[in-house]
Amino acid sequence: MRNKFPLLGALAITGLLAAGCAGPERKLGRGMGNTFELVRWGEMRRAVEQTAMFDSPDTAYTTGAIRGFNRSLARAGVGLYEVVTFPVPSYDPVATKYLKPDPVYPDNYKPRLLDDANFSTDTALGFTGGDIAPILPGSRFRVFDN
Repeated sequence: MRNKFPLLGALAITGLLAAGCAGPERKLGRGMGNTFELVRWGEMRRAVEQTAMFDSPDTAYTTGAIRGFNRSLARAGVGLYEVVTFPVPSYDPVATKYLKPDPVYPDNYKPRLLDDANFSTDTALGFTGGDIAPILPGSRFRVFDN
C-alpha cells in the first residue's frame, strides 16, 4: 500500500509534464476565472442589464436577476470542471453554446487594469489611471481617458 503512493505521484507529475504547458495553463486560468464568477457576478449584472434593454425594465430585477444567477452558477460549475480536469486534454472551452469562454461584463462597463504600482508607469509623478476598486460604484477615476 505504501509503495503505490510514490508511484502514483510520479505518474501524475509525468502526466503533467508530458501534457505540455500552453493548453493546461490556459484551461486552468480559464477555469479559475470562471470559478470566481460567484465573487465577480458579471453574468448577473449583464443579465439584468440585457433584460432591461431587450425585454422590459419592469422585469430586469426579477427575471434578469434569476437568469443571471442561473448563468453565474453554470459558469462556476464549468469553471470547477475545468480546474479539476486541467491536465487532461482537450483544452478547448466547454459549454460554449450556452456560455462564452471568457468572463462577461455588462456593456456599460469594460474593465481595465487595477491602479497599482505593477501596472502604473507614472506613479512617481502622481499620474496614474485604472480602476482603484472596480466593485465599488463611483470609484472609477481615470486621468487620461480618451
